Amino acid sequence: QVQLVESGGGLVQPGGSLTLSCKASGNIYRINTMFWYRQAPGKQREMVASISAGGKTRYADSVQGRFIITRHNFEKMVWLQMNDLKPEDTAVYYCSAQIVLQGLEDYNAWGQGTQVTVSS
Repeated sequence: QVQLVESGGGLVQPGGSLTLSCKASGNIYRINTMFWYRQAPGKQREMVASISAGGKTRYADSVQGRFIITRHNFEKMVWLQMNDLKPEDTAVYYCSAQIVLQGLEDYNAWGQGTQVTVSS
């Protein structure tokens, strides 16, 4: 019904930058809040950033001032610009969205994840 497809992960050196993209498609009436989560090996999944349909953003303390989340409502896309990357940012990053389907049901969608590795 709904797909979230992430792209943009990869290997980057400490201090470098990377931008993740996520596009939603399918039986979508409206997308409310969109999120980026991450999960490092042996750790729980944590929310990195969120952005409401109106553009209000929230960030985890660990990324505040380094990461920027943006979205394009018509294109159904969300991005995560990651700057000054640190080895502890290494994780699988997941896109997620609170979606209202065409039948007006609520649906929480998740992407498949994209690996980000920060290493010299």
